[in-house]
Amino acid sequence: MKKIILASLTLAFFALPYVVFGVNEWQNWMANTINNTPVMNNADLIGIIFKTIQYLLAFLGVVGVVIILYGGFTWMTAAGNDEKVGKAKKIITAGLIGLIIVMLAFAIATFVIQRLSEFA
Repeated sequence: MKKIILASLTLAFFALPYVVFGVNEWQNWMANTINNTPVMNNADLIGIIFKTIQYLLAFLGVVGVVIILYGGFTWMTAAGNDEKVGKAKKIITAGLIGLIIVMLAFAIATFVIQRLSEFA
């Protein structure tokens, strides 16, 4: 059952943006979002590193949200079983901590990259 849920979530993760935005609109939106950052006016090494960090942290953010959703699903299907509810609370807490870490990492990376771009 877990493999089916994991496969469905993975498929939804990759297919949903294409369904919602369409292929061209999704690509344009991602390109505009990344290229309109304060550092990405030109394709220098710092900009490329920052773009890579943005993509990785965005992916990790999505993983954190999926973990929280899995914890919510586990809680909803616990049917009052205290052991499963406790497990779901731990999963949700871990997902929230992961999201906080990803957001802090993004803030630190943005700060460092902006300071490095001032010297370049």
